[in-house]
Amino acid sequence: MNAHTAEVYGDVTEFFSALATPVRAAIVHRLTERPWSVGELAQELDVSQPLISQHLRVLRSAHLVTSHRSGQRVTYALADEHVAHVFLDAYTHMKEQR
Repeated sequence: MNAHTAEVYGDVTEFFSALATPVRAAIVHRLTERPWSVGELAQELDVSQPLISQHLRVLRSAHLVTSHRSGQRVTYALADEHVAHVFLDAYTHMKEQR
């Protein structure tokens, strides 16, 4: 395996690693619908705001989520449609297995 290929596989594993907790998966699932603020996500998922922020940091560092500030409000969205497709395909696949 050449260095470039190994780097790409490393990025792919980081992508899936970032989704490796139920809370982060739930955040990504909500973000397939629309952008959300930390407070909205915390309320929707019944998780503390600091914990949501920690999970969003992981998702941002994996380049799955972006943020947009408008005054005091910061909203989070998926980085692109590929993230939504990969997540929703996996989600649908697992629901069909149950």
